[in-house]
Amino acid sequence: MNTKQLAVSVLNLAPVRAGFDSRQAIEAMTLLAQQTEQLGYCRYWVAEHHNTPGLVSSATSILISHLLQHTEQIRIGSGGVMLPNHSPLMVAEQYGTLETLYPNRVDLGLGRAPGTDQATTQALRRNPAIESALSFPDDVRTLQRYLGDADKQGFVKAYPGIGTHVPLYILGSSTESAYLAAELGLPYVFAAHFAPRMLQSAVAIYRQQFKPSNVLAAPYFILCLNVIAAETDAEAELLATSQQRIFLNVVRNTRLPLQPPKAIAVGEIETHEQQVLDSMTACTLLGSSESVANQLDELQRIINADEMMVVSYIYDQEKQLNSYRLFKQIAERCYSRFNLD
Repeated sequence: MNTKQLAVSVLNLAPVRAGFDSRQAIEAMTLLAQQTEQLGYCRYWVAEHHNTPGLVSSATSILISHLLQHTEQIRIGSGGVMLPNHSPLMVAEQYGTLETLYPNRVDLGLGRAPGTDQATTQALRRNPAIESALSFPDDVRTLQRYLGDADKQGFVKAYPGIGTHVPLYILGSSTESAYLAAELGLPYVFAAHFAPRMLQSAVAIYRQQFKPSNVLAAPYFILCLNVIAAETDAEAELLATSQQRIFLNVVRNTRLPLQPPKAIAVGEIETHEQQVLDSMTACTLLGSSESVANQLDELQRIINADEMMVVSYIYDQEKQLNSYRLFKQIAERCYSRFNLD
């Protein structure tokens, strides 16, 4: 057994809680960053979503700047920038500026999905026929160049950006993203918090195909998953009803904010909806500290992640913080990464 401690991080989609407004959602996001920094979490990422009234994470770089200003040491980053929505030059300039202002604290996670519906995707892009997910691999390489050494630049340069070497991470929920991360020798983050179906295949491909780079000598895999930890299994199961309703929004294409926990009534969710929910939330650690520790142990025997990035859709902010506190204690007290070789 490898006794290296498992790193733990946070992904926040910045949800709006029922009864609260956008400003309060940003304040809650900021407070959680400060609190998880105190708990010893190593990074705190914000997602990118558009035209979603229940989430306030549309202007990701602005939120990241705000979080950097209100924290001291924890790494802050994008989880991620949906690169097809942006030009690589503008991303390099924005994150090069952030890195210049806050050295060695900025992460840049990159995704190929639009993070929204088709109509909004078209509204985001000046030329949707050209700006597409098909250009994602080339856009990542271009971004690497803009943030790289001065002697690697072309005529168009990012100021600031050159020489900042902002760390890049490839995000994905498919094997295609695994191949790209492996080819480029970059860290790979798998979005099992909502699309876990291809997790094992993607991890295997990433590790088998990985090519050492000037960034990484060996693969570095981050698993993004849902965690709802509480004092008892029963309490965690009740808290998890808020998460169920968040994903039910996705299934039904509704736009409700994060709801307070409430037991699911018989007949409230159709059988086919429950099947989809079960699939989407299959990578969820749920229960008391003992239960979550056992589930984490079982998951790591299969996946052996280098880092866990935690999403917690919990309505009550104190109970959400407690979930992060309990999970950090589990990682520190009783978790070691398993060497599967």
